[in-house]
Amino acid sequence: MKKAKLTLPQLSAIAVTRVVLGAGLGLLFADRFSPRGRRAAGWGLFMAGVASTIPLVRLVLDKRC
Repeated sequence: MKKAKLTLPQLSAIAVTRVVLGAGLGLLFADRFSPRGRRAAGWGLFMAGVASTIPLVRLVLDKRC
């Protein structure tokens, strides 16, 4: 298994993107909000999580030993 050395801010950014992605998926499957608002917020958070994951994946892949 290859290892990557990441700083604390980089690791935090990865964790935050996972939270945003999970929150978006959670809203998409939740029944407590109106369907329209739930879809708008859910897809927005989900896409923000996906979009922010791409540069972080590249960062990690570039730092692998």
